Amino acid sequence: MKSAPVLLTLSDSKHVVLPVDDDSDLNVVAAFDRRGEYIYTGNAKGKILVLSTNSQELVASFRVTTGTSNTTAIKSIEFARKGSCFLINTADRIIRVYDGREILTCGRDGEPEPMQKLQDLVNRTPWKRCCFSGDGEYIVAGSARQHALYIWEKSIGNLVKILHGTRGELLLDVAWHPVRPIIASISSGVVSIWAQNQVENWSAFAPDFKELDENVEYEERESEFDIEDEDKSEPEQTGADAAEDEEVDVTTVDPIVAFCSSDEELEDYKALLYLPIAPEVEDPEENPFGPPPDASAQAAPQEDGSASGDKKQRQPSSDGGPAKKKPRTTTIELQGVPNDEVHPLLGVKGDGKSKKKTAGRPKGSKGKEKDFPFKPKPFRGERPSYPMKPWVEHSYKTCMGKISGLLLQLGVIWELLCFSLLLLMLSSLSA
Repeated sequence: MKSAPVLLTLSDSKHVVLPVDDDSDLNVVAAFDRRGEYIYTGNAKGKILVLSTNSQELVASFRVTTGTSNTTAIKSIEFARKGSCFLINTADRIIRVYDGREILTCGRDGEPEPMQKLQDLVNRTPWKRCCFSGDGEYIVAGSARQHALYIWEKSIGNLVKILHGTRGELLLDVAWHPVRPIIASISSGVVSIWAQNQVENWSAFAPDFKELDENVEYEERESEFDIEDEDKSEPEQTGADAAEDEEVDVTTVDPIVAFCSSDEELEDYKALLYLPIAPEVEDPEENPFGPPPDASAQAAPQEDGSASGDKKQRQPSSDGGPAKKKPRTTTIELQGVPNDEVHPLLGVKGDGKSKKKTAGRPKGSKGKEKDFPFKPKPFRGERPSYPMKPWVEHSYKTCMGKISGLLLQLGVIWELLCFSLLLLMLSSLSA
């Protein structure tokens, strides 16, 4: 949309248009910082603006430049869950990592230096999507040319691993698990989950456990299976045995380290850890938490004077189930924006520019050719040749070789029989 970024408050449906650096350039990307105190915006000219969320005032700004002092377009801005670092994905195929505290210290028109510059020097790969790991120590970037993931270590900037997905697929998005070392990537409607191979280590559970490559004869001790070992001396309680006699505190709740930030000692008690989900069941008879299906029929009819109150009540749906809540919509009026513009992610019915095929039967074909709805199309041209698999081709060649050898032997036998018959006929004529 050709408009400046808009800050929308969901509680009261109020919106504020954020200021931009250049009114003519409205290709703006925006992102909140980790705390939500500041808004970082970037445009196609490489200008980064840091705005206060509460007052929408400009706090700091800087410009991302290349080695020749030319500006480059900002494609995305991503923040880490821990620490104050954030990355900027630009059109010059370089990922720059900055420190948010340094950006605020430099102020307006500052010139901060990036902590790291990550790029593919060999293939010059453009990046489709980038993000931090859960602890903020690693950065993963997805290639825009193929399904490949590049992982760097943030502190050093070295390339740790390259993960290659299915060939011929384009990467759409990538996300890192907030707690575990798991990466999810999306390409052509397929979600790929990347994780480490877990190796079973039984010695971690039992220190005396030994893995054997082959069977070993075990020598049984004389008192091993006795109920009471008479020869065993009672050792002193140390370590884990002594800890069994201590009282265990089961009331204190320890904070989850994964949900705590680097500058927090305690977990935020107001943090949203889960969302309650109310199931929506199509068949009301299978919904144990909803009202009975005949609740509307058992309700007593009201008097005519309460007709106005009936309009305010939600009417039950036509299928007898509970009425669904209408979605809440907010209308935002922007100045200087054409009204006939359509968002690229939204589709309008009857739009002639849309190239999508409409689902269902085409118009004018209803009720025609019910017996034979599908007609075979006549084939024109040469038949295509389909390649055989290697094992099928090998079997085919072997069988043809045996058949040709057998025919050759039969031909030799037939020639011998004919020659012998000719000799018998000559001998009989001479006699």
